[in-house]
Amino acid sequence: MISLYDYELSGNCYKVRLLLHWLGLEYTRIPVDFHPGREHQSPAFLDTVNPLGQLPVLQDGDFRLRDAQAILVYLASQYDTDQYWYPSDARVRGNITLWLTVAEQLNHTAAAARLQRSFGYAGDSAACQQGANAVLRQLDDQLAEQHFQGRHWLAAEHPTIADIACFPYSALAGEAGLDLIGFPALRQWIDAMRHQPGFITMPGILAVRFAKMLT
Repeated sequence: MISLYDYELSGNCYKVRLLLHWLGLEYTRIPVDFHPGREHQSPAFLDTVNPLGQLPVLQDGDFRLRDAQAILVYLASQYDTDQYWYPSDARVRGNITLWLTVAEQLNHTAAAARLQRSFGYAGDSAACQQGANAVLRQLDDQLAEQHFQGRHWLAAEHPTIADIACFPYSALAGEAGLDLIGFPALRQWIDAMRHQPGFITMPGILAVRFAKMLT
């Protein structure tokens, strides 16, 4: 039985929920009071769930795994028999790995700025926003190049875990104080992700501002 230590407003938890949903996997959500309770920093959580005090954490039988990107790789490898989300082609996997590192960069920039603005965490919001804009520019440039070549996704001819990994904190950029108006290819990709069959959302992703920006 799969269990997910989860916080509804976490983009990293959401990307795991999204893949679990698309894979059709049943799982149990274990809510963690990240804000305002900061349960992820409690001694009980640190001692028994994740000593790093981070979410999400996946429990699959006797196997426990932390880190959202690692969880995406595991779930796709373990349960996606069609290898749709994590194709076996070496070049595709190389590209996916590259974009998983970009997703980590978004964690340290866009997600960090969002934590500071929306959840009251300390940090240099301006520096995080500057870094996030650089990462989002990288995404926008790559997506524009892909579109020019007749492709619309980061690593393959269809969405993969690379797209899932980079999606939440791109789509939540407004909550980090970032303006996506200058990133047309990125906005088009966000809209394409939102319109994938079976897409599920989280608070903030389908905000009106994105709908307006995409018109």
